[in-house]
Amino acid sequence: MKLYSTNNPTSAVDFKEAVFNSMPQDKGLYMPLTIPQLDADFINTIENYSLPEIAFKVAKSLLQDAMPDNDLKAIVEDAINFPAPIVKLDENTFVLELFHGPSLAFKDFGARFMSRVMAYFLEEGEKTLNVLVATSGDTGGAVALGFLGVENTQVTILYPKEKVSPIQELQLTTNGQNIRAVEIDGTFDDCQALVKQAFVDDELNEKFRLTSANSINISRLVPQTFYYFNAYAQLKREGKKEVVFSVPSGNFGNIGAGLLAWKMGLPVKQFIAATNANDTVPEFFKTGVYQPKPSVATLSNAMDVGNPSNWVRIMNLFSDDLNALKKVISAVSYTDEQTRAAVYKVFEEYNYVVCPHTAIAWLAIENYRKQFNDETSAGVFLSTAHPCKFPDVYQGEIAESVTIPEQVKALEGKPKQAVEMKADFAAFKNYLLNS
Repeated sequence: MKLYSTNNPTSAVDFKEAVFNSMPQDKGLYMPLTIPQLDADFINTIENYSLPEIAFKVAKSLLQDAMPDNDLKAIVEDAINFPAPIVKLDENTFVLELFHGPSLAFKDFGARFMSRVMAYFLEEGEKTLNVLVATSGDTGGAVALGFLGVENTQVTILYPKEKVSPIQELQLTTNGQNIRAVEIDGTFDDCQALVKQAFVDDELNEKFRLTSANSINISRLVPQTFYYFNAYAQLKREGKKEVVFSVPSGNFGNIGAGLLAWKMGLPVKQFIAATNANDTVPEFFKTGVYQPKPSVATLSNAMDVGNPSNWVRIMNLFSDDLNALKKVISAVSYTDEQTRAAVYKVFEEYNYVVCPHTAIAWLAIENYRKQFNDETSAGVFLSTAHPCKFPDVYQGEIAESVTIPEQVKALEGKPKQAVEMKADFAAFKNYLLNS
């Protein structure tokens, strides 16, 4: 597998280099030099394959000769060892549950696959791998559990102070071992900026072997394609032929993976990028002007991103042609008031509890149907996190319906281990150099 930088199409690195360097020094993002097409026979009979079988087929096609088949198969089977079911709410409405992994969020797909790929490529005697990750909520917990105890690896997680839920914070700050947490007095965008600046700092790169576990790392996007193909396989078993995916979108890695799957041959009628008040992309669709803005705090905190990193990848997939992009994707945003109302509406109609991110995706699919009078396509909205992570959102009967998984109960009472810091690169660099 060869990859190029979005800022330099003539560049070419192998998969191992892209995984460990994470971000090119020219500040672009890595993209596959060629995107393979899955054979039609596989797509036409995909309902006959299990999630691990689908994941291996997709990974093998994308990664090509990056590692032997047996090694790749072992990584896939170890990393993707939990289900990703679609739950039927009515004849044409399905929720894709992506929260059945250890951290109860869709980020487990990327974090577990990435950690095992990195461990595979690490060679004896090499520098300790320093993984930097910014999180707006769920990424940090998934990365912490994905890398916990991995030899020759140090993980530093940056998260915005008072802008993650209590359970998310426990998942970030109670691990110890090779996982450390830095609580930044700022926003997710501040955290992300610090990480990006570290990657292009000469002194830090001289001393450390830096890489990222954010979705800027291509090894995060590869496994996220798996559940789109698997969802389509499940829909085919339900007799469905057309699908519209509504994707809660913050840093746009999730929908970016879906578009990569589409480029590989996954039949998708439409993607909907569903955002909260951080509406940089929906505004771009309206005005044609891409204008990042400071992020604002919302109920759907994992989507509180004002300058989504992966948007450059999505534009790259469409050769920066907004009109071509609009044929495949639409983008909408919703307020906290609308989000909260949707949580209660879904419970009222289906006796099903959604997290605030998932509620936004449901709103988007419902509005799409009304706008385009589409009553036949399978509408699949992605559920990206377990509702137990957001106890402040629910009251009364809904709150009583939220189950607390055992892994969450085990966190209660554990001491918080985090370093507080201003959103200042000099301070962050000093911390990395001297801690």
